[in-house]
Amino acid sequence: MEANLKNKRIITAAVTGAWPKKENNPNVPMTPAEISEDIYQCWQAGAAIAHIHMRDDEGNGTMDHNKFRETVELLKKNHPDCDIIINMTTSGDIYATDETRVEHVKELKPEMASYDCGSMNWLNTALFINSPDFLEMCGGLFQECGTKPEIEVFDPGMIANAAYYVKKGILKTPLHFQFCMGCANGIPGSVKNLVFMKETTDELFGKGNYTWSTFGVGHSAMEVMYAAVAMGGNVRVGMEDNVMYKKGQLAESNRQFVERAKRVIEEFGCEVATPDEARQILGLK
Repeated sequence: MEANLKNKRIITAAVTGAWPKKENNPNVPMTPAEISEDIYQCWQAGAAIAHIHMRDDEGNGTMDHNKFRETVELLKKNHPDCDIIINMTTSGDIYATDETRVEHVKELKPEMASYDCGSMNWLNTALFINSPDFLEMCGGLFQECGTKPEIEVFDPGMIANAAYYVKKGILKTPLHFQFCMGCANGIPGSVKNLVFMKETTDELFGKGNYTWSTFGVGHSAMEVMYAAVAMGGNVRVGMEDNVMYKKGQLAESNRQFVERAKRVIEEFGCEVATPDEARQILGLK
């Protein structure tokens, strides 16, 4: 990484996710039009990456490739100046088939897409399955499409799983990790656990041989964000992870989360990375 980028921190805006609905927070974007406008607002506020999910007409998570295409097209049409990096989920509907989960990647070839490096119980209610066959298929497809995988890890075992797929040639280094902290059935969100996740990755990949970002769900959000900035990492914020801005106060917008992250980064003495700087940091073509 170039010396002038070492003080940069990337903000990812995860604007909707697959779960929160208007009854949880009326400001959650749901339609392609709402999502594309939220992405633009987050970009204006300093986000370099938009991690996007789609919703069906009832507001449930969907992997409908038409919704992804419509959202991207609206963003390009209405805001041609917006150069934000698009990071598309591959896990927006736990009932989708493996083929449906990647149809939009094949069609749209986004710069980034999520790669959930293992299976787990989800929210104590269902199974979140990422089978070995699916992970091998995704790794090959992403390489064909020129899409950088964002390695989402919910516990240390998933970091070791990523190392296994690197050895097999399914994943290519340097990797970019998203440490998902505080999710139900995943590792709890705390500074201690974030340090543990980082040290585990250092042991498996070597210090400085990968990039990373993190987020904390619920009450761990601010603790994890402060720690990430101090530890040299990048941050993810948005209503996918938290519908509350702080205790007792619903978030007004995703932009509000990005603006706070920007303030935290700058108060620490760092600078917010632009999309093009993020591309350099992440090695995107």
